[in-house]
Amino acid sequence: MPLTVATWNINSVRLRMPLVERFLSEYQPDILCLQETKCPDDLFPRKAFEKVGYGYMGISGQKGYHGVATVARRPIAVHERREFCAMGDCRHISTRFEAGSHTILLHNFYVPAGGDEPDPDINPKFRHKLDFVAEMNGVPAQQSDGFSSILVGDLNIAPLESDVWSHKQLLRVVSHTPVETESFEAMRKAGGWVDLMRQHNPEPEKLYTWWSYRAQDWAASDRGRRLDHIWSSDNLAGSLKRIEIVRDARGWERPSDHVPVIATFALD
Repeated sequence: MPLTVATWNINSVRLRMPLVERFLSEYQPDILCLQETKCPDDLFPRKAFEKVGYGYMGISGQKGYHGVATVARRPIAVHERREFCAMGDCRHISTRFEAGSHTILLHNFYVPAGGDEPDPDINPKFRHKLDFVAEMNGVPAQQSDGFSSILVGDLNIAPLESDVWSHKQLLRVVSHTPVETESFEAMRKAGGWVDLMRQHNPEPEKLYTWWSYRAQDWAASDRGRRLDHIWSSDNLAGSLKRIEIVRDARGWERPSDHVPVIATFALD
């Protein structure tokens, strides 16, 4: 049976609910993981999701900042809301669900952006980001017979040279500095996570999921970065059939600077 899981940094779920409704109507993923919802739990637009057929929800939000939510057309159960770096931020939620003969644990992450200065000694936001990624070493890709894991989200790091428009020009720009990319890839590999986007679209193909608001014409300049990711445990990677980056969403009215990414699996 097919399973589709999407991830999208929506940059305010209430402000951009019309875009979410359009995406769900046109693409109809089984599960959508949102980041940067910027919405406390009691104000999350539950009824709007229920109206379009996404009545199962796991949310972890706060007023004005951060926030993650996982919404679904199929039953899901909240497994954990984990706090990282003792900051009190809502940046993670994990849910469990059944798909075919599989039980799947799904992690939804929003990693800190890290500010502008890539020096942890003078920039506490960058130190926070590095510490957060280090703590993610405690989130391995759990797997066993009939049990698999998926990790998605805005991880705010473009790890590979082909994940940015210019490797050389971005080496000193937060999200692509060596200290970030090296610790990020070491964490992913140590945890047993498979980078599904690169499994489906190997290097040197360029992959972007984010384009800055600062660009006068984002599509023409195409100075993007791959900040959004979909990973899985090894025992699920062979079931991946497709990865789709919904680039057109960057051109929708009042868009997020990120676009949705969809993974499609064929499960027994």
